[in-house]
Amino acid sequence: MRARTSVFAALAVAAALSLTACQDDETDTAQGAPTGAATRTASTASTGSPAASTGGGQASGGAGKSSAPTSAAPTGSDAAGKAAKCRTADLTVTAADRTITGDATRTVVVELKNRSGKDCAISGYAGVDLQTSAGPLSAERSGEPVVAGVLKSGKSTYFGIGYPANTSGGSGIRITGLVVTPPDETQSVTLPWPGAASLPVTDGSGTPVRVGPVGSAGQGE
Repeated sequence: MRARTSVFAALAVAAALSLTACQDDETDTAQGAPTGAATRTASTASTGSPAASTGGGQASGGAGKSSAPTSAAPTGSDAAGKAAKCRTADLTVTAADRTITGDATRTVVVELKNRSGKDCAISGYAGVDLQTSAGPLSAERSGEPVVAGVLKSGKSTYFGIGYPANTSGGSGIRITGLVVTPPDETQSVTLPWPGAASLPVTDGSGTPVRVGPVGSAGQGE
């Protein structure tokens, strides 16, 4: 009986030891699982999930957009990058007598110099009015073709005014001044008249005062 009891006790101890060993193994395995899972999570965070990567790209792009320089049309240019038209305030306007000796028609040449510091576009006919003792006299257009052009900063363009010489022997119509309005402008410039002192008195059948388009007269004419 004692021998049988000892056997049972030995079996019970062995079973208990075996059960304890199994529980230790399971405990070690269970404790190792969270460590492995945390490592994978950290690894995923370091490489970035698709959502995190997209967010980072947007933030970078936004920062790039805000710091990138913006382009604009050059000063004096329109949105298409073309030179803006010449304004009266952009120009220094002067006039000089350029009559060639012996010509029946006398000539005054008007110079338009670009003082704006930027290029500007100019073409067409300027408005020209003579101030006279008989009142203002508007010049007629010569009918020459108009050529579009860009006036460089600091450069000049010219047009001519043709008018009849007073050969009547009388005092004629006295010219007191010249009013020039650049093409497509409303602001005028009043200048001293550099030409002959008078126009012949006519009944309307005489040679009128004519103006050529901008660019129709050359320097020194």
